[in-house]
This record gives sequence, C-alpha cells and structure tokens, in this order.
Amino acid sequence: MTQIKICGITNSKDASVVAGCGADAVGFIFHPRSSRYVAPEVVKDIIKELPEDITTVGVFVNLDVKEVKETVAFCGLNMVQLHGQESPAFCREFPRSQVIKAFAPRNEDDLAQLRHYAVKAILIDAYDPMLHGGTGEKANWKMAVKVKETHPLILAGGLSLANIPEAITAVSPDAVDINSGVEIAPGRKDHAKIKQIIELVHSLGENKVEIFGR
Repeated sequence: MTQIKICGITNSKDASVVAGCGADAVGFIFHPRSSRYVAPEVVKDIIKELPEDITTVGVFVNLDVKEVKETVAFCGLNMVQLHGQESPAFCREFPRSQVIKAFAPRNEDDLAQLRHYAVKAILIDAYDPMLHGGTGEKANWKMAVKVKETHPLILAGGLSLANIPEAITAVSPDAVDINSGVEIAPGRKDHAKIKQIIELVHSLGENKVEIFGR
C-alpha cells in the first residue's frame, strides 16, 4: 500500500475531512510567501482536534533551526519537511525519524547530494526557480526512481486523480504528497476529491516502507 500525505491544509474542516478519510499524514505550510501559509496558532488548534494516528508535518523553507524547533514544539508537530536549501548539518539538528528533505533535482549532480542527508525520507518535487513546492507541475519521475537507491521516497509535484495511477506504476514511491490536485483554490480543499484520491492511492502499490505512522 502506498501512503498519502495531504498538504497545504489551512483550516480545521479540511483537516478533519483528511483525517476522516484515512490519510496517513497532513501537512501545514509555514512559509510566509506561500498562498497556503497557515499561522502556528491556527495549526496548534487544528492538531488538538486530530486523531493521534495521523502524522502531522510542518513544511519549512530556509528558517533558522531555533524557529523551526520552537514551531514544532508549540504546534505539537510529529515531523518536519525542509523544503529549502537546508544543509545535511541542519537536518541533523532533528531526529532522523522526524525529517523529510525536499529536493527538485535537475541532473545527476543534484541527486548525488542526497547521500549526505541522514533523513527519514526524500521528497521529490517539481523544479521551479521561484517557488518552493505547490507549483502544480510534474516532478522528474526518472530522477525520483533513482532516489529509492538511498532513501525512502515521497513523490510530489502536480499529482491528481488523473495521473496518480500512472505515477505510482512508473515510480513506485513509498508515499505521495498531494496539494493542488485536491483544491478548489489555494488553501481550500475539495472534500470529494480528497476521499477519492486517498482511496485510490491506498489501493495501489506494494511498498513496505512506512514513512508515516507512530
């Protein structure tokens, strides 16, 4: 079974639906420039209402270690997803089991950097020089396949009901990360699509690595 994380949650209603439909993880974006940014105070209240069996992930972009740690503690997050230019040393500031490092590789040299990262999983997203995720564009699937040689893999980048079966067949990720593919507008989720995509993803793949879960 392939695991699934629904990212870009900004309100309690969407979070409740995601949890109720059986998602493995829910993601909150703490990057102020993102159209899906959500304040720590809001996230803290949302997490209080979620069941304990769903993994809560905070997405951070190029913040200092102290601020990330303070936000994790304040909100009660289970994992961090580092979506900027964070170094291997930065990642080691957190327990390996709690870190996802995002990359948007363009070539083999980019992929070679991964061996230095001691993290729970690598998330592969679409490359955009101006944006850190949430582009709605397809990631480089050929590059993503190679990640599995060194790390558990989360595939992101423009995934939706239309292309999820093809993506899982081609890449065989351990988990997928869905954001814009289940939205009405940035930060507002389509509840019917959430239910459909979670059921679909859980019916596909035979991966044994569990990235999410406590």
